[in-house]
Amino acid sequence: MTSEHRKPALFGGSEFEAFKGGEDPAQISRLAHDTASALLGRVRADPDPGVIDRLIEYTDLHGIDAIAELWSRASSHSLPGALWRIYLLRALIRQDPEQSSFLFQKGSELSITIDPVVAGATSPTGPKEITDLADQILRGIFDGDFAVALERAAAFCRIMSLGAAAEADDTESDSAERASEFTVRANRFAETASEFAICAKLWRTDSLD
Repeated sequence: MTSEHRKPALFGGSEFEAFKGGEDPAQISRLAHDTASALLGRVRADPDPGVIDRLIEYTDLHGIDAIAELWSRASSHSLPGALWRIYLLRALIRQDPEQSSFLFQKGSELSITIDPVVAGATSPTGPKEITDLADQILRGIFDGDFAVALERAAAFCRIMSLGAAAEADDTESDSAERASEFTVRANRFAETASEFAICAKLWRTDSLD
């Protein structure tokens, strides 16, 4: 990518050069933190809707690999780690909106907390509603309260975890392998929800680097 590229790009080519040839992990970590902070600070200082639209749609055009290369190795309790997980969550939803909406709806019906309200999805939640929600959560990190966006993402993941766990129970008698897959997915969503919640608390105390 270059600065003249007509498609929306997050970073110039120079940032990616630091990843060539087995660079110092500390340097890679610092780059992840610096790029995340610079991007978020720049956009939040002047939240132009067109720019935010392009950032939201970036992975639709270019895939998630470029973002993964920059941020996926960062701590889960860091700014680049939080941004990576938000983008990854959206990518996973858009990859299979039908199943995502099914699990979310199932989890919402089972939830006894305010998570469905916090997540903010329209009910009933179909494929369109679930992809719209993913876009809203991602948009919120750029033009809303960053901690609230993370809390919405955490609530979303807790609901997905409930839905996946319930589906694991429902399919266990028919397919132990499929049930195991949903159990793993439920655990991963639960873990990610916890990571988002911790990041939200750190952000509120100006401790999310």
